[in-house]
Amino acid sequence: MAGNTFGQIFRYTSFGESHGPAIGGVIDGCPAGISIDMESIHTDLQRRRPGRSGRATKRKESDVPQFLSGLIDKITTGAPIAFIIPNEDARPQDYNYLKDVYRPSHADFTYHQKYRIDDHRLVHRASARETAGRVVAGGIAKQVIASSGMRIAAYTAGIGLFKLDRDFTFSELEQARLSKMQCPDESLSKQMESYLHEIRKEGDSCGCEIQTVITGVPAGLGEPVFAKLQAGLAAAMMSINAAVAFDYGSGRFAADMKGSEYNDLFTVHNGHVRTASNNSGGIQGGISNGEDIIFRVVFKPIPTIRKPQKTVNREGKPVSIKGKGRHDVCAAPRVVPVVEAMAALVIADHLLLFNSVRM
Repeated sequence: MAGNTFGQIFRYTSFGESHGPAIGGVIDGCPAGISIDMESIHTDLQRRRPGRSGRATKRKESDVPQFLSGLIDKITTGAPIAFIIPNEDARPQDYNYLKDVYRPSHADFTYHQKYRIDDHRLVHRASARETAGRVVAGGIAKQVIASSGMRIAAYTAGIGLFKLDRDFTFSELEQARLSKMQCPDESLSKQMESYLHEIRKEGDSCGCEIQTVITGVPAGLGEPVFAKLQAGLAAAMMSINAAVAFDYGSGRFAADMKGSEYNDLFTVHNGHVRTASNNSGGIQGGISNGEDIIFRVVFKPIPTIRKPQKTVNREGKPVSIKGKGRHDVCAAPRVVPVVEAMAALVIADHLLLFNSVRM
């Protein structure tokens, strides 16, 4: 199975299955001498952790990573950083009813067609459980880029028809990670939470939108032509389970705009070249321009629902299926730290590429 490694210099390799003994990862290319704040990584894992409320899966995992190499007294050595996260509440038997059935909009059919292994447990590699490892790797990447003054804040911008309708300061966005819905609008958060409770009662699911701001990014990150910064971010975001769309800056609105409306005019502020607007989302020509990088990711409704659905089995015969087991109703809010983690992996990788060019 290929496709489990992400990055060029700062490289993260993921391994493990949702219902195996553990998941984990290996980070290669991390610079030596970086003091790692384990509490920060723990906080991000708790934001992603299952079993915290009625909005999410009932699976209960403590999600405490065990580091096997690459750190001495919590300081990076430059060697590969390997870690595992034990699966403490795995129940593979909960999924035996799926042995011969293809779930609608799920990975069962495609995994079976690609790998030709007659065991439904292979698809557990496609579980959102895998993203816990990304949060650990992203937590270390965050601390790599923080040494260069960069910070990342992702937040829940929309669930169903409940969407943010105003801008927030970066400080407000960082504070949002402390709230239940990881949304900066307290009133809207309550509406979102109530909506998810109703959706769960109905046995259904819903989609969401996560927005991200990366501040403190210097001009010059990104590698044309096929390694543009936005391309790396898009690849990272679209690799997350249930992600279906990505755009940055004023991307989704650009088709309705004129050039005179979209163009970011250059100006000088305190002796530095800046742009008067940020429709470009901090990236021009595939390279960061020094403005905040702003992007959005849309996640589809979770495909496993408790409402009966028509499908077929492996023999191609029509059957009906009703979701069982422990599943989220919506990717948000648990996916927010995953988005941050993948953004950090991209920025850390491009920062090291940038520094290698300057050396």
